[in-house]
Amino acid sequence: MKKYLEFHKAILEMIEEIISTQSEKIEAAAEIVAEAVSQDGLLHTLGVGHSHCITEDIFWRAGTLAPIHAILEQSMIGSVEVTKSAYLEKLEGTGPIICDYHRIAPPDALLTVSNSANNAMPIDVALEARKRGVKVIAVCSVTYANSLKPRHSSGKKLIDVADVVIDNCGEVGDTSLHLDGLEQGIGPTSTITGSFILNSFLVQAAENLTEMGIKPEVYWSGNLEGGMEANAAYHEKYWGRIRNL
Repeated sequence: MKKYLEFHKAILEMIEEIISTQSEKIEAAAEIVAEAVSQDGLLHTLGVGHSHCITEDIFWRAGTLAPIHAILEQSMIGSVEVTKSAYLEKLEGTGPIICDYHRIAPPDALLTVSNSANNAMPIDVALEARKRGVKVIAVCSVTYANSLKPRHSSGKKLIDVADVVIDNCGEVGDTSLHLDGLEQGIGPTSTITGSFILNSFLVQAAENLTEMGIKPEVYWSGNLEGGMEANAAYHEKYWGRIRNL
């Protein structure tokens, strides 16, 4: 079988595993998001390294909720100077700084994505958010996390901190396939499964809001006729609260 077909099979099996084992967690995350939004709170999203791609993807995106704020710390997300960011994402002490700067407080919620669940920055921010009474959702590979020794001085991993932990069902090292003669695996999965998980609980949160009698604020595509005009009201509402609009 060609490798791309093996990869297709592996991804489909992983998504089926997520649905069969993580549905309750996805629904719990949707409840947290809907509750925060119903009280005029924001969902702050945070990922370092390639995990930021997943959290950024649901920000200012057609078909997703408007009250979402992607925390994009340039020194840690790998968009620029990626080698440096691989070290800075392991830096402790950032939690209070991030929470203060972005004013993370109830009724907001926080989404943290870290495949290994072991980098210091998301753990720091999650710990500080919990101190402030903010509920935390984490998306990680539990298998990967359990294979690692804690790096954070608290002795905790992200899976030990969050209110809801959704397992992306990935393997150690975030690869799914192997080639003869090549020690390192290929076929990373966490971006595909992570995006599926995030959009799953967001569409459920939107339904939850409608069941609460609240019309969800959802972005339109800017390429649709009238789309930018429809989004302008959301920009006006959140301009002073979402720092990167």
